[in-house]
Amino acid sequence: MSTDTPGIDPLLALRAPQDPACDVFLTGTVFLDIIFTGLDSAPVRGTESWARGMGSSPGGVANMATALARLGLHTSLAAAFGDDHYGEYCWDALEQGEGIDLSMSRTVPGWHSPVTVSMAYEGERTMVSHGHEAPAPSAVPGQAGAGSTETAPTAAPNPAFPQCPPRARAAIASLVPGRSEPWVATAARHGALIFADVGWDETGRWDLDALPDLAHCEAFLPNAEEAMRYTRTDCPRAAAHALAERVPLAVVTLGAEGAYAVDGRTGSAAQVPAIEVEALDPTGAGDVFVAGFVTGTLADWPLADRLAFAGLTAALSVQEFGGSLSAPGWAEIAAWWQRIRTLDDQDPTALERYAFLEELLPTTARAWPLRRAVPTIGFRQ
Repeated sequence: MSTDTPGIDPLLALRAPQDPACDVFLTGTVFLDIIFTGLDSAPVRGTESWARGMGSSPGGVANMATALARLGLHTSLAAAFGDDHYGEYCWDALEQGEGIDLSMSRTVPGWHSPVTVSMAYEGERTMVSHGHEAPAPSAVPGQAGAGSTETAPTAAPNPAFPQCPPRARAAIASLVPGRSEPWVATAARHGALIFADVGWDETGRWDLDALPDLAHCEAFLPNAEEAMRYTRTDCPRAAAHALAERVPLAVVTLGAEGAYAVDGRTGSAAQVPAIEVEALDPTGAGDVFVAGFVTGTLADWPLADRLAFAGLTAALSVQEFGGSLSAPGWAEIAAWWQRIRTLDDQDPTALERYAFLEELLPTTARAWPLRRAVPTIGFRQ
């Protein structure tokens, strides 16, 4: 966790006594990520490859939760944790290391933590995962969760966990075709802004009507390919405008071209180019982008500033290995801003795009580039 700039709160000017204690709520599966780095090429069948580095960290939905927490948002995560050493490590890293509220999470006896092994090389990564779906919470709503330990992991299935999300400014959901999560409608009804991404549609239908929770969303953030398939368009910008007829905010990520967004309420649009960086590992970059955009939206920044900030945080993340390991905090952002203004070849117009950061960042920062200590399960401070 980045502790260099502990006083930065992007929502400080907007907070009021009646506001919810939680800024962002999310739920999903936490993996233990084991990342091998320093591979010169892809592993070859029948041979043994040695990596020059290795790290471990919570992954899966923990990537998003960590990115939000490091940007100063009060984050609540509902997830199942195994009662093995991996689960204990992930719980401790998130709660104690990142300050994430796990009161809605639970430990499940007899269930082992899902694991992903990631090998990073040539700017890409190959992953192998293993895990089983966590048993449903115990049969009576309210008896499990809130940091509890399940006593009946084989109990009859219940409605989707969690049944009662906490009151929050925002919530983040991953939409799945043909599936509706009851907690999304509940969170929206209680005033949370719902931000959603979506994965590849394995059914091949690419039907927006098959995403029922989209009706509750404030913002929908697909990538260009997903957006064009869902809207039957051949241009990501046209896709964004089509999506803005279904949700108040449509944000389409364009890869190396940056991102494009349309405000469906006003009809205004914004595009911000990507920042050119040397990408070491793209794991978690999409999660970091969403976290940055959520932060800017809750802080009530102009649409272009939100896109710029989201793109910046994602660009900083791909310069490090791992998912949650690489999520930048304000220390990394401040160090980047301090360094980039000292380079002679910078375009003043491009720098001006990020001038809004001046009001948020400290006047002093650590030297760039920053390097985090890579957590490893075998060591304790």
